[in-house]
Amino acid sequence: MYNPQLETFLCVVECGSFNKAAEKLYISPPAVIKQINLLEESLDLQLFIRTHRGLQITEAGKSLAQDAKYIIQYCKDSVTRAKNAMKQSEDIIRIGTSPMTPAQVLVDLWPKLQEDCPGTKFQLVPFDNTPENAREILCNLGQNIDVVAGIFDETMLNLRQCDGLEISREPICAAVSIHHRLATKDRLTVQDLYGEKFMLMRRDWSHYVDLLRDDLWKNHPQIQIVDFDFYDVNAFNQCENNNCVLMAVPKWQYVHPLLKILPVDWNYTIPYGLLHSPSPSPVVKQFLRAVQKATEHGK
Repeated sequence: MYNPQLETFLCVVECGSFNKAAEKLYISPPAVIKQINLLEESLDLQLFIRTHRGLQITEAGKSLAQDAKYIIQYCKDSVTRAKNAMKQSEDIIRIGTSPMTPAQVLVDLWPKLQEDCPGTKFQLVPFDNTPENAREILCNLGQNIDVVAGIFDETMLNLRQCDGLEISREPICAAVSIHHRLATKDRLTVQDLYGEKFMLMRRDWSHYVDLLRDDLWKNHPQIQIVDFDFYDVNAFNQCENNNCVLMAVPKWQYVHPLLKILPVDWNYTIPYGLLHSPSPSPVVKQFLRAVQKATEHGK
């Protein structure tokens, strides 16, 4: 799946020497050196500067180390997904799940869904919520993962080449550190956000977020808008570490233990539901119809 010399390379980076890496890998130092030399030769890159004082990683090495971790993990995840696909039966719905895309909404609906899908079973497929995975998974729904729960709109669906079934409209809220001055409140007004740095996804990611952004920009310039590119745990960490306010939805209340999600006195909402392939399989179609029926009866 990938060049195994990458794992040796990462071990050398972590250990800082060929000898320590050899001990950790249970091979000889010459074997480690040979693998690194072959890797540098095949890539036509110098990954380390060898000196009498030891190893010094080059800028190219730093760049490769960062990407190699993702490459190795992605390949391992690909094998797992392939094995899951091999084992799958036509009565299994594979639900992608991550901290930002929890499957709790389907767990809550499960008793009602069994009435229309009596032979269908759930299979949770965890994935690392990175920009690369988001593109790969959402553009290929139906291959290894059938549905993913999350917020969306037409802009995002077109970008990711998938469809969405709306289950609810989630109120747009504000997440703050439990140590933030606003954390003592149970509900916020727009004026409570004056003087704060408010983290919003970049423009053109969501029509609904852009409506909120334009309102704040025009009518509440006392709020400093901070753009970011992707919702993941790093965004939540940035909010907590920098004492910012982050746009969030109630479904994310368990994503970060040090953040509190507060409702705000405005009327902005965003669709929440199931992302799926534009051409779902018959069993997935049946499942989506059952979800739609269950949620409509609950409204």
